[in-house]
Amino acid sequence: MDVDLDLGIPRGVLESLPDDDGAAEQDIRRAVVGYRQALEDGFADAADEAEAAAVAVDFLEYAEDRAEIYDEFVPELRAWGQSPIYAIAWRDLYIELAAQVYEVDWLAERIDRERNYRLVDDGIRFGKD
Repeated sequence: MDVDLDLGIPRGVLESLPDDDGAAEQDIRRAVVGYRQALEDGFADAADEAEAAAVAVDFLEYAEDRAEIYDEFVPELRAWGQSPIYAIAWRDLYIELAAQVYEVDWLAERIDRERNYRLVDDGIRFGKD
């Protein structure tokens, strides 16, 4: 299945990085290229839109987990007197990448369906303790 997905790095993420040797920016760029390739490969292997949505949801769950982990680092780093700028940049990157996946028109609706399916498939039932 051919999906037009253009993941990009928001300018704000790159501008938030300190002027150092450029290693952090290079790491971010490499990561985004890898995520884009993994999504494109997954979409290409998908037999239909439902399978493509499953690929997208897998990435979204990964990105949301990573954003949460980096977000938890921020107060810890501050408490230790360290700069949280790298944790903030990575957190913001994952949040932005997830938003970019949702921007694919037909995919957003399918993502919601896939997430609802996974919620029910996991055995979560409302009203039960």
